Amino acid sequence: MDARLIDILVCPLCKGPLVLDKLASELICKGDKLAYPIRDGIPIMWADQARDLSGSPVAASGVVSLSGTNSVGTSE
Repeated sequence: MDARLIDILVCPLCKGPLVLDKLASELICKGDKLAYPIRDGIPIMWADQARDLSGSPVAASGVVSLSGTNSVGTSE
């Protein structure tokens, strides 16, 4: 997925930042607790296509913040 595209994408519901989960091929909105799928390199930014993350923790490995640090806070 193009890094420039990821930099400009925001959550369509809250307009908050998204976190890329490379392993699951999803863009995560921590505010709304939704995971938007990435299919064939294209992010599907429809709320009805998003997976609800309430009650299911996001794995720390593979989750990359768009600011250049992973979910543990170390840079990559």
